[in-house]
Amino acid sequence: MTTPHRPQILKSSETYTFRKYFDLRFAPADVLQELGATLTKSTINLPTSNNQIPRLTDLKERLEEAIQRVSLTSEAARREVLIAPILLEIAHITQATINIEYPIEINQFLRGDLDYYLQSQHQVLVVEAKQADLTRGFTQLAVELIAVNEWISTDEPILYGAVTTGDIWQFGSFQRDQRIITQDLMLYRVPTDLEILMKILVGILNKN
Repeated sequence: MTTPHRPQILKSSETYTFRKYFDLRFAPADVLQELGATLTKSTINLPTSNNQIPRLTDLKERLEEAIQRVSLTSEAARREVLIAPILLEIAHITQATINIEYPIEINQFLRGDLDYYLQSQHQVLVVEAKQADLTRGFTQLAVELIAVNEWISTDEPILYGAVTTGDIWQFGSFQRDQRIITQDLMLYRVPTDLEILMKILVGILNKN
């Protein structure tokens, strides 16, 4: 007796924004499979800058003070107080451009706004995890990386992104030729791991 084919998660009669993927309750691997990608979890050998991060002490002090003084219960607060200062500093170091709520539309399954899209010679995509949920936030990040793959004309073999709650960051990568999404096993905490986090973000944007 043959096993009946599993019904499709993504309905051809519906449109899916990036935010909608965050709300889906299905397993991330099952969702990505329907977009023609495979999900794996392992340690990613992330590009990392060997240079010292200028103004690191000042940034760390500002973030520590913000954590003490600001109620970080809302997404807006985490974005403005924790995420934006880090990305602005990264843009300053790498001469990158930050696109906020950057719109992309590939098809009915790949459309919406990227929370933060940093462009230099290379790209890094950052999404803050809604409701401080890294797991479902990573699903959204993975779908956005698949969309960016269709959007850009660069021949970079690997695209990188990060999902963050503001105080916790997790990286992901997309191997474009094999269509493999990798979820990094490492988590980076702010302000504790700020230096290595900054070196990774700089390394991705300045990678040769």
